[in-house]
Amino acid sequence: MPTSVLDAIKLGWWDFEPEELRASDYDATEAMPGSRAKVDVLAERVRRGLPLWHQADGIDCDD
Repeated sequence: MPTSVLDAIKLGWWDFEPEELRASDYDATEAMPGSRAKVDVLAERVRRGLPLWHQADGIDCDD
């Protein structure tokens, strides 16, 4: 069974849904949306099979 969306795509598993995780299972980021830092965090989450979005991620430069 694939552990990330990328692995699932490589296997042709187009309707793959990763296991649900609690927000406490992975770290939020304060990186500003669209910044290189935020893109790096999102890329690492994909590589690790984590959800892209965390409920406590920063949403603008004032957070």
